[in-house]
This record gives sequence, structure tokens and C-alpha cells, in this order.
Amino acid sequence: MTEGNFVDYVKMYVASGNGGKGSVHLHREKYITKGGPDGGDGGRGGHVILRGNSNLWTLLHLKFKKHIRAGHGGNGSKSRSSGADGEDVYLDVPLGTVVRDTETDAILLEITEEGEERIIVEGGKGGLGNWHFKSSTNQTPRYAQPGLPLEEKYVTLELKVLADVGLVGFPNAGKSTLLSVVTSAKPKIADYEFTTLKPNLGIVEYRDFQTFVMADIPGIIEGAAEGKGLGHYFLRHIERNSILLFLIPADADDIRKQYDVLLDELRRYNPEMLDKERIIAISKSDLLDDELKAELKKELDNELPIPYLFISSVAQQGITELKDVLWKMLNA
Repeated sequence: MTEGNFVDYVKMYVASGNGGKGSVHLHREKYITKGGPDGGDGGRGGHVILRGNSNLWTLLHLKFKKHIRAGHGGNGSKSRSSGADGEDVYLDVPLGTVVRDTETDAILLEITEEGEERIIVEGGKGGLGNWHFKSSTNQTPRYAQPGLPLEEKYVTLELKVLADVGLVGFPNAGKSTLLSVVTSAKPKIADYEFTTLKPNLGIVEYRDFQTFVMADIPGIIEGAAEGKGLGHYFLRHIERNSILLFLIPADADDIRKQYDVLLDELRRYNPEMLDKERIIAISKSDLLDDELKAELKKELDNELPIPYLFISSVAQQGITELKDVLWKMLNA
């Protein structure tokens, strides 16, 4: 999927349908002089419904649908005939889609399961016809209920990618390179910062035809939680990940400091992220000879509070071991 085709944020106006009016009708038929009231009910207005679809990975198909309107309910008629229900509008969305009220920013609902259907705005209820109101003391009611009006609101659809492993790191730490090596994804790779402008997803093939999903987001810099760089906009994509894989290059000035900065940005964005399983991968370790690696390992054993391992995506070093560790953590 190209970067231009990945859409994870859509604003739109949605409106349900009006309920149909109940009918005011008196039965008229040859040889029946006083048939009484027989006005039918109005039909229900159409709903706007969100439906989960696991085959979708983006909100691209909704990007240019700015106004969504459901059908209106039909009016009731004679012989207790009910009006037709308004046509419902179904919007298929990828799993992990959150719907917010644009004006209040309140979360209305979220879709997390295949085939799950949730109503964004309900259609107006149809009015009752006059035959409902007949009684021994009111044998000829000449009134009926109007249908209830439609609901309308502006909503924002946000996609939070559902992945097993999320890659976290500073720009140019090797996240996209790792994703390209362990999956069939083809992210943009170049020797400058912020090469990745949109999240990338890839399926990691493991032993015995087992798989898990890995997500790469744009690099995080210090202050990302306050809006610096690109990371703050995409941090929501790792809220749903089971494991956070921190990538820190072997040539970093201070590996522990980089880890602390990244962790602090996650904490400031959403403290619940600290409850996730975490592991550190020291990338670009092909730059180190055995002596330097042993010296760095001795230093990191005392400094890092979580497990770590050395990898090199370019030299294919430590990749199998990384898959093994991630698989064990996912199935612990």
C-alpha cells in the first residue's frame, strides 16, 4: 500500500432518515357504512450503520464521502398498511476504527470485530396510524402521530491499526528496514529522517506457517506528545499493539537515554501504554565488532530494565532470534 493510499482520519456529516407519518383514514367500502379508522403506521427512517470488514486496511474509500444520508420512512396508508422503512446506509470500515463526535470529541463507538455492526445515527421512529387510537369512547379518531425527526451530526473516523508488534524509535533508527526484511512490505527506505510519513503494516512469517502482524509508524522525537515532529499524530496506531519493540541504533550516543525519552513520550501520550510488553532491539549492530559488542553488552546489562538483543537488518543478524522472542512473548 502506497503512502498516499493510507487514510486513517476522515471527517463527515451523517444523517439518518425521518420517520414516516401515521395515516388518518376511515374505512370506506360498499355495504360497510361505518368501517371505522384503518390508518396505517409510518415506516422507520433509515439508520447509518458502521460495519467491520477485516479485508480493509484504510479509510481511503470514505475519503471523499463527506455527506452520508439514509432514506426517509414512508407514510402509512389505508387498510392499516404501514409505510416502507427508510433505506439503511452501511459503511464498511477496517477493524480498529473509532468514531468521535467532531464537536465534543467524545468517543461514540469503535469497531473491533469482523462483521460487527454499530449504528451511528438512528432513523426516526414512524408515527402510529389512527386505528391505534380507537376506543369505545373515541370510535372515530381523526388524528395520527407524525414520525420522529432524523438525527444528524458531524463525526470523525479514526483508524487505530490492529497489530501484534509495534515498532517504536527515533527517525532513521532502522524501523522500515527491519519491516522490509521480516515481512513482504515495501516501505520507503532512505538515508534521511522522517522517510516514513504514514504507518506501514507487514505480516511476519514464522515457523509452521504461523504469522503475526508488525506495524511501523513515523519516527518519534522528544516532544512528540506535545505535537513536535510526526510521531504524535500516529501514536494512536500503537495503542492497540500487544508488544512494543523499541529500535535503538548501535551507534547512538546513549542507548539508555534514548529508551527513556521514547518511553516518556509514550507515557505522556497515554499512560496505559506502559502496561504493554516491551523489548529493545539494538539495530545496525553490524557496525560493531565482537569486542565492542561484548563491551556494550556488559554496559547494557546493568542499565536496561527490559530484555534486549542485537540485530542487523542489512546483514540479517539476529533476525531469527528476534522472531523467536516476539513469538514467545505473544503466546506467553
